Amino acid sequence: MVSRSRMGQAPGEDAMVRQRLKLAGIIALILAAILLARLYSLQVSQYARYQTLSLDNHIRLQALSPVRGLILDRNGVVLAQNTAVYALKVTPERVLDMDLMLAEVGQIVDLSDREILAFKQRSSRRPGFKKQLLKTQLDDAEAAKFAVNEYRFPGVTLEAVLHRDYPFAELTAHFLGYVGRISEKDQNRLEEEKYKGISHTGKSGIEKQYERALVGSTGFEEVEIDAHGRTLRTISREGAIPGDNLRLTIDIELQREARRALGASRGAVVAMDPNNGEVLAMVSNPSFDPNLFVDGIDHATYSALRSLKDKPFLNRALHGRYAPGSTIKPVFAEVVIEEGIDPEESVFCPGWYMLPGSTRQYRCWKKTGHGRVDLHAAIEQSCDVYFYEMGKRLGIGQMSGVLKKFGLGSQSGVDLPGEPDGLVPSAEWKLATRNEPWYPGEDLITAIGQGFLMTTPLQLARVASILANRGSVVQPRLLMSKNDPLSGEPEELNNKKNTRNLHINTEAMDRVIRAMTAVMSSPRGTARMSGRRSAYSIAGKTGTAQVIAIAQGEEYDEDSLKEEFRDHALFIAFAPVENPKIAIAVVVENGGSGAGVAAPVARKVLDHFFLKALERA
Repeated sequence: MVSRSRMGQAPGEDAMVRQRLKLAGIIALILAAILLARLYSLQVSQYARYQTLSLDNHIRLQALSPVRGLILDRNGVVLAQNTAVYALKVTPERVLDMDLMLAEVGQIVDLSDREILAFKQRSSRRPGFKKQLLKTQLDDAEAAKFAVNEYRFPGVTLEAVLHRDYPFAELTAHFLGYVGRISEKDQNRLEEEKYKGISHTGKSGIEKQYERALVGSTGFEEVEIDAHGRTLRTISREGAIPGDNLRLTIDIELQREARRALGASRGAVVAMDPNNGEVLAMVSNPSFDPNLFVDGIDHATYSALRSLKDKPFLNRALHGRYAPGSTIKPVFAEVVIEEGIDPEESVFCPGWYMLPGSTRQYRCWKKTGHGRVDLHAAIEQSCDVYFYEMGKRLGIGQMSGVLKKFGLGSQSGVDLPGEPDGLVPSAEWKLATRNEPWYPGEDLITAIGQGFLMTTPLQLARVASILANRGSVVQPRLLMSKNDPLSGEPEELNNKKNTRNLHINTEAMDRVIRAMTAVMSSPRGTARMSGRRSAYSIAGKTGTAQVIAIAQGEEYDEDSLKEEFRDHALFIAFAPVENPKIAIAVVVENGGSGAGVAAPVARKVLDHFFLKALERA
């Protein structure tokens, strides 16, 4: 009979139990060690990481968008402002079924196919945890209707946001520019930290030029949220700093008058103060509504605008390049005198001019000719033959030198992005770019502002300013002052440091200005109709620039030509002659006569300027 222990167990069974208990103890110790190691990892070695993750579950750091600075005209009229609107924003990662959500939201508010497509495109390019705009500018009824249904749409929020608005729309589009949503291209050039919480940036014009001043600085707030992402309380807050308010040199009423004077014509008007370079008006016609671009313009509308032959997106005042025609004759008259050519010497004008040994006729605008003219009469009556003769004597070397001295062929330095150069030709330029020599006949046509010579309306306005100042050059600018909205202290800008003097012969300038005054006031002046009965003295110069060449033996017949082939009409002026307060340049594309079309536009602008000056006095 097998003996048992007093507990009734066999010796082998007792050993097995002890072995199992020992194994269980070892496993328990291992598990305890793992648990302690994990606790150590959570509470000690990775404490900072898991604390951050924990806080992110119920505490969120939110960027606070700064208020973009206002843009005002010189008299305090608001040109660019921020208006409060309702917007729908979506956090994609919190939406379970995107298509279903869009369909159901579309039953509450009006969602266009364009808005849905734009939203999907943005969402595909950006992280899912970032809010994306679905729809902006909801009306009050739509906002109220969605607000009561918001609980049905996790990840979709109704927010009040500030929306950039341009109250003068087409009137200010070209110089003011516009803001638009930050694109991938923008992200590559913008500082990511500075633009947290900011959805728009300046795309063109003043909005782009002074982006850093306008945008302000982002703020942040730390908020506690519940499991549904709703804010429970604000823990800490560092407020955003609003952008600077900008005061421009533009007079919006003068701008409106210049636009009205142009009417339906394509062209540009630039008016500036010759004493300090302040741009008073900068009109380009036709124009476009910049408000279309703030939240993205649809492809069909954009394509339709781009395809218009009148090119509404082209800022003709800044980017339009035109042959200056006879508006450049006062500049050449100055160098004629400085080169020692007697201004009293007369040249006979039969209505045409021929180079020695050539049978080609270079025609004057007056077919019957002007008879004998000296420098004064040549400017007054805009005689081409006189300047053909002077062009032959001077040559392209001296002519290109004086044109460059007056700032043509180079940027004016105006505070707008993308200003182009003009073109002042030379023999070296032609050989390098066209591999052709410079011909004597090209001296002649350059002397009347034709040929390869190209300038912009802004550059012509600067030429008018230099003449008004008798040789003093100022840099055009649009910014008058910046105002920090927190301190309220305006920073006034002084443009005198950008002034230089060309040291032009005083006698030469006096003669040129007397002749330009005669253009407006003498019985034979080309712009006498626009100068008559003026309460202030005006010095001006008309110009007509050919768009197509007229062959030898043919006559220019405006009525038989398509509009796009007709001559451009140009005019420059300043007033009053004794103490100039305003200089102006006008270009009317395919307008024909500078005297009949461009000069009357300038007279209307000048009349408005001086009428307002009298009212302010």
